[in-house]
Amino acid sequence: MTEVLQGVDLNVERGSVVSLVGRNGVGKTTTLRSIVGNLTPNAGSITFDGEDITTLETESTIRNGIAFVPEERRVFPGLTVRENIEMGHIGVEASGGPSVDEVIGMFENLREREDSQGSVLSGGEQQMVAIGRALIADPDLLLLDEPTEGLAPYIVRQIESIIEDLNDQGITVLVVEQNIPVALGVSDYTYILEHGHIVHEGKAADVREDEEVLDKHLGVGMAD
Repeated sequence: MTEVLQGVDLNVERGSVVSLVGRNGVGKTTTLRSIVGNLTPNAGSITFDGEDITTLETESTIRNGIAFVPEERRVFPGLTVRENIEMGHIGVEASGGPSVDEVIGMFENLREREDSQGSVLSGGEQQMVAIGRALIADPDLLLLDEPTEGLAPYIVRQIESIIEDLNDQGITVLVVEQNIPVALGVSDYTYILEHGHIVHEGKAADVREDEEVLDKHLGVGMAD
């Protein structure tokens, strides 16, 4: 079996937004799936809020306060917006979390679409539903995998604003994002992953200004 991750050492400070960036196929999604319990690492450890969660299954990880929004969004096509978001309650005790109405109210696009089925939603609306479904579990840490993938620029700006608003509400966010300007724009700190290793890390604002690092590890410049 090929080891996708071979040298990933990262820290997500409570109350921050951290981005994990890198070219396709370097292990970014694998990192998120390892954290949430979809995959169990062969070595190393994952600690959350002082507790070793390395071998916990996904259901236990979610109950511990970690929510994951996958790149595929996984919106149920035959359920309405409201029903899709309600699905986030399954297996989770979140009595102190937001209500379905409060979650829907966070997304202007969804307030008018709450009775629409998932099959007729746009990509941006599906992404908002997926985020809303994660929020209903009242997470302390939100993992976002490529939240702006395939979305129109004006929807991308809405997703950026949503991430910032969630962070203002006290939710810590770890985001994997292929859109480098978005990743560096919403995050406080960033890690660059290459061939399963962390090859660079720093304040997002500093990385944003370092054209040499951007070109060497990501093959982009911010002017792109």
